Formats: sequence, structure tokens, C-alpha cells
Amino acid sequence: MKVGPVVSPFFDHESLTKSRRSIATKSKAFQITSILAFALIVHGTVHCQPFLSRLHATKDSPLYTTYAAAMQRSEFTLDVGYHMVFYDSTRGIEFENQKGGNWSIAFAEMSDGHRANYVSTLPSLYRQPVIMTSYSDIVKYYYYPFKDLEVKSTFLVYSSSTAVQEFLIRNMSNRKRTIQVVPFLSIGKGSYRSILVNKISDEAMFTYVDLPDGWMLDHDMPHVDTVANLFTSSFIPDSTEYSYAERPWNMPSSESDSAKSIAIFKTILIPSHGTVTFRVVRTVARSLSDSAGMRLAAKKAFGLNLDSFIVADQKLYSKIPQLRFTNPDEKMMYWSAFSLLRQCMLPPEGKCHYNYYVFSREPVWGWGHGGQVFHESLSMLAYVYMDPTSAMNSQRVYMERQHPNGYIDYRAGPYLDEAIPYEGQLTTSAPWFSWENWEIFRVTKDKKFLAEAYRSGVKFFDFWRKDRDSQHDSLFEWGGQAVLESVRDADVAVWDQVGWPSNFEGPDLNSMLVMEAKSLSRMAAALGKNREAEKWRQESARLSELINKYMWDDSTGFYYNVNKLNHTFTFKRPDDLKRKEIIGFLPLWAGVASNEQAARLVENLTDTSEFWREYGVPSLAANDPYYNPRGYWNGPVWVEWNYLIEHGLLRYGYRNLARELVEKVTSNVIAQLKKDHYFWEFYDPDARWAGYHKTYIWAGLVARMIMDLRTANGIH
Repeated sequence: MKVGPVVSPFFDHESLTKSRRSIATKSKAFQITSILAFALIVHGTVHCQPFLSRLHATKDSPLYTTYAAAMQRSEFTLDVGYHMVFYDSTRGIEFENQKGGNWSIAFAEMSDGHRANYVSTLPSLYRQPVIMTSYSDIVKYYYYPFKDLEVKSTFLVYSSSTAVQEFLIRNMSNRKRTIQVVPFLSIGKGSYRSILVNKISDEAMFTYVDLPDGWMLDHDMPHVDTVANLFTSSFIPDSTEYSYAERPWNMPSSESDSAKSIAIFKTILIPSHGTVTFRVVRTVARSLSDSAGMRLAAKKAFGLNLDSFIVADQKLYSKIPQLRFTNPDEKMMYWSAFSLLRQCMLPPEGKCHYNYYVFSREPVWGWGHGGQVFHESLSMLAYVYMDPTSAMNSQRVYMERQHPNGYIDYRAGPYLDEAIPYEGQLTTSAPWFSWENWEIFRVTKDKKFLAEAYRSGVKFFDFWRKDRDSQHDSLFEWGGQAVLESVRDADVAVWDQVGWPSNFEGPDLNSMLVMEAKSLSRMAAALGKNREAEKWRQESARLSELINKYMWDDSTGFYYNVNKLNHTFTFKRPDDLKRKEIIGFLPLWAGVASNEQAARLVENLTDTSEFWREYGVPSLAANDPYYNPRGYWNGPVWVEWNYLIEHGLLRYGYRNLARELVEKVTSNVIAQLKKDHYFWEFYDPDARWAGYHKTYIWAGLVARMIMDLRTANGIH
């Protein structure tokens, strides 16, 4: 018996039988297609990087295991992604969605008319799962629920609304075996609302509630509150059951219209050394009125050639620089970072006429799902190596929405222009814009993009000149809702204990604008605008001189904020602005510091009581009384800020220190990937801990940290 993947559950019984007869032929065709595709890959006709196709990853491997649909089959308003849980001893192999519940399968073996206990959790498996292939949208793995019974599975998130899981079960024993398989969904805090229970067909149709958080409500973001679902299989089941219990066999046949779990039961006879193949599909929609659309989507999923999606991913990932690694954990983390980056990209929609990113696909939280921000766009400096066109288009989202006066909104998304008015000013985002565009151009060499970026960057710099220099002293301060504009938007020692950021001129903002001017100079030169290039070079030199004149403190060898009224380190009390924050190292990144100043900064950087902590450079010196290693901007390690410090170390020739810094940061990233297979918003500098938001796009910049360390060329 072979129940094949192209069987549609929506045929009548006669059609279903005819389709099953053709499965062997179609399966062979799929196999031939896959073999030919792999041959092309091996022989170089298709340029690819096969590392993620030939894994042997266990729960202790630093592999990222969250999956979402490919960009071209994704959307913003209804998007279901999954995290693969295969490492928690209290659970089974589950594909978890934050709001939609967990997708899993259980097995029971029938012997002498008696059924053994269900095998559904990791400790009950005969052999633990091993992942063979993993990309941003697909994973292949195998395990053994019982001795001599191998299960190979492929899980593909085909689109924002449809995912399919294929199982190939192989009986490796010399006896026939009767196995009951139970694909099921379970939901924790909420419940599924059953709409249709048809125990003759193989489908379960139901809804679950996915309420938006406060941020999404406040920003009037489009959202689907009640999600319609279809859960179905390619075989005709023995029964479909709704249950009050999260494990449906514990309490089957709910009498209510709500349930904790939904399961499909099927008993299968597998001959000695025989195999059985089947698929399970989940598809979602905005309303149960689209039940026909869900059925059509499921029907399509049953017929997909899953290997073709791996081939497509191999081609996409082949553009990524293939570095040599002596540490296999570092190699797996490096390739995983690109899965995170790619996964966050979405196609043009709403106000965005170009592809754009969100901070995370699964889980989803409001402020991370509204649109792009310059500091998250630093992740494009790594992503550009994977998909140059997509990285450029992400930056074009800002350009197409730029105001006539050069202002760019704090956040730009498909359904949001977030300007955040505050005391007569609009809030923008920290100016990494032209530097990002220049770094992207250095990879793409696209002169059309460069010309667009230069025009936009000039206008943006002019906005800062006119709107963020209230003292007309050619130094700049944060404006608008300045805590947000400054990036460091929570619990900053100076903001909390000294004063509002608009009161100060700081080394962070002004170093960023130095780098903007330098980048515009390089852009102009590349475009043949030599006079303009010289003008921007002079702008960067002038601003660098002012930073060194007013913000450098020779007694401590560090850069600090200054009172914008008198350029001193005093605001309320003598020297109360002399707090050693991570922003004091940005003059290294921007090339503002002299060699002597750089040496003094490195002394501070490598002081283990201050910044040279076990797992990277914290956002505040560890000997500051406000230091909190898990308190956002008063202690944690942020990958992107550590990347800027690495950039500065390489600029001034401190290559060994740069290597040591990268090792510190990556060691904690790797440790967390081994623990829960997530990338995180930030990391503890003193312990193996990460928080607070997972699958966070800018953690993918760790790949660029490794890249730059290996090449160390072209640091400007």
C-alpha cells in the first residue's frame, strides 16, 4: 500500500482510487526530477551552496529552525509561520505557531489486536530527530518512533496561508506492521472553534482567534482577528476528532463546538521492508466563506514537488560568500543567519511598491511588524550578499516615501507612515541611510541605484542641517520624539538620570552624520560629481573636528554627550554627562578619532571591568551603577552595535581585537541557537542568556561580522 502525495482528498471515492493507481508513476517522475536537479547542482550548471542541504543537525546543533513562506508567496495581513520544536524533552516534534497552535504527529503500533501507547514526545521516540536540510521555508528530517521504523518528513511553508508536511514511513523489519498515525493540531491558551466535523471525509474546518496587540490597534494596522483553517490529509481517515485535551487521544470526541486539539486518525498496514507515503496540509483564510479557496489550496499542496523548492533555495543561497570555517558551529550559525534575513522579507504590498522587511515572521508582535526602520536596515548589509536586488529595493521603500523637504518617516511599512509628531517636529530614524546605501552599492555595483540613493541622501542630510541644529553651531541633536529617534529607546542612563536627549549634542548622532557625509562623498565621486564629492569630504572633516573639539575628554580617553548650550559635560550637576556608553565608540566606526584617540578608546574598550565582557561589548560600562546586563540600553550586547565597533577596530588596524570581539559575540549567539534555535534581539554580556524578542532580523548581521573579519578589506 502506498498512499502518495498527489492524492487529493476532494475527489469522490472513484476518482481517489484512480489517483492512487497513478501514484507510483508520479512518484518516480518526482524522483527523476529531483535526481536530475541534484546532478545539475553537483556538476555546476546551477551555482549553489549545498551546505544547508546536507546537514546532520540534532537538538544540540546551532541551527535556526523557524520557517515562513518564500517572499514571492507571502503577504502581510495573513501570514502563518512555524517554529520547529525538536529539542524540548517535554514535547514532541512540533511546528509551533504563536497564535495558531502546534502541529505534530503521534504513532501507535498495533500488535495482536492491541494498541500500544501513543508515541508523541521526544523521550518516547526510539531515535531522536536529525535534520538533513533546512532553508528559510523548508526542512527535511528523520527519526524513529519505534525500532526498525523510520520516518522521513519534509515540512514546507508554501505560502503565507498554506503549509504541507510529507511523511515517508519505512518498515525496516522482516515482519509486516500495523501502525496508527495521528496528525494533530493542539492549541495552548486559546481554543479551536469547530465549524464542520465530517468523519467520513478527511477534513477538519475550524477557526481560532488571533487578536492584535495594543500597538497594532493604536496604529490601525490591518489584521485578521478570526482565522479560518482547513486541516486535511492525502488519505481517507478512519476518523477526525476534536478534543478538550491537548493530546487528542486522551479525551476524544468533544461535544462542544470548541476544542484544544484536532486530530486525524488512520491505521496503516506496512509490509516488511515496505514504505507508505502521505501528506498533511494546513491552510488558512480570512473567513470560512472562503472554504472553497482553502480546499483548492490544499489540493494544490498535495501535488507539489517538494524537492523543487529545495533546488530553488540552493540557487538563492548560492550567492552567499562561501567562507572557510574551522569551527562547524560557527559555520552553521553563519548560514542560519541568512535564513533569518531572507525569511523576514515580504513582497510589494499596500504603500510599498518594493519588497520590504518585518522584524519577525513568527512570532509576530506589533511594533516589529509595522514597517522598516534605519537601524533594522543595517541587516541589509549582510542580506545584500544573498539577494542584491531585494536589498536595494528595501532601501527604495524609504526613497519613494521621502517628503519634499528630505524628511523620512521613523517607520515605513505597507500600511503605515509613522512620523510621530512631538513638540512641532516629526520624528525620523537614526541616520545610517546613506552609509547603508553605499555599502549596498559596493556589493551590487548598480549605478542606477547609486544615483537614486545619492539624490535621496543629499535631501535627507539637508533635512538634518535645517531641523536638528537648533544652536546653529554645526553640531546636531536628536529631535522629535528623541528617545525613539536616537535608537536607544528605553532605560538609557543619561536619558533617565540626566535629561531628555534633545538637550545634548552627542558622539552617536554626529558620528553617524560624519559617515553620511563620507558616504555621499564616495557616491558623488562614483557618479563623476567630483566637486560635490569634495564638498561632502569637507563636510565630514569639519564635523569630525567639532566632535573632537567638544566631545572628547582627554582625562578619561572617551567621547561623551555635551550640553548643547555650552558644549560642556555638565547639565544638572558637574560632569553628569560623563557616562561611558557604547555611543562613545562610534567615532572609531566613523573614522573621527585620531590614531592616538583610537588607542585611548581601545584601552577603555578592553577594560574587563567596563566593556570587554565575556560575550561582547555591553551598551553601558559594567562599572556604571545603572548597569543591567538584561536592561535594554544599560548593559545588553546588541549585535549591530558590536558590528560597528568591529568595523572601527578593523579600520584602525586592531585585527586581533576584532577577531576576539567577534568570537565573544558569536559564542553567545551559538549557545542560544543550540538552546532554543532562535536568533534574539540582544544578548547578556556576562551569561548565556538572550531576550526579549526572538527571530529578530538584525541579529542576522552576525553573518556580516564574520564576513568582514575574514576579508577586512574596503573598510572606509
